[in-house]
Amino acid sequence: MNFQDKTILLESKNLSHSFDNQNPLFNDINISVRESETVSIIGVSGSGKSTLLHILSGTIKPENGSVFHFNKEFWKQKQKERELVRRNDIGLIFQFHYLFKGFSVRENLEVASLLSGEKLDFSILENFGIAHLLEKKVTQLSGGEQQRVSIARVLTKKPKIIFADELTGNLDKQTANIVMKTLFDYVKTAKASLVLVTHDEDLASQCDHIFKLKDGNFYKK
Repeated sequence: MNFQDKTILLESKNLSHSFDNQNPLFNDINISVRESETVSIIGVSGSGKSTLLHILSGTIKPENGSVFHFNKEFWKQKQKERELVRRNDIGLIFQFHYLFKGFSVRENLEVASLLSGEKLDFSILENFGIAHLLEKKVTQLSGGEQQRVSIARVLTKKPKIIFADELTGNLDKQTANIVMKTLFDYVKTAKASLVLVTHDEDLASQCDHIFKLKDGNFYKK
């Protein structure tokens, strides 16, 4: 079975957006992402790729165009329905991890577990090399450890679409490779999808499809 035969989880139609409602970032972006599929978006700083990721994930409303999750137009749903999609089906991984600073690693993970109704997957913690850190406060961890906890917290909720912005920026190469393998394995086994924004073209090349955002234009490499 090829990707064309699989269910579309994410789709955008004719997306356009500008900075401060004056300077165009991009125009007429159309993309479809299917289950078990990984997509990377590359571009220089300021090209608008992070903004595009936020629009695709439903955290920013586009000025023009539409975003569909699971064949439903996101911004035409009621607020409660949108919140349920964000909570249960979408995973967001940022370069800045946004962990609860006063909590331990275990407590951070348990929040995601409680909200999603999913059990903690200790195999992910072992793969990431953070299983021994469960009782430590987040503030006692290195930046790389915090990032791995953040990614593990996202995977705990078993999302169907993962959006990641420079997720390996705080990781050494060996750890980054482990994290990416875990993510790719999850996408395939869970029939989920991954949309990754990165400066790292080597990392981008590991995805099934690579797109570039340059001078407002969006095209497949």
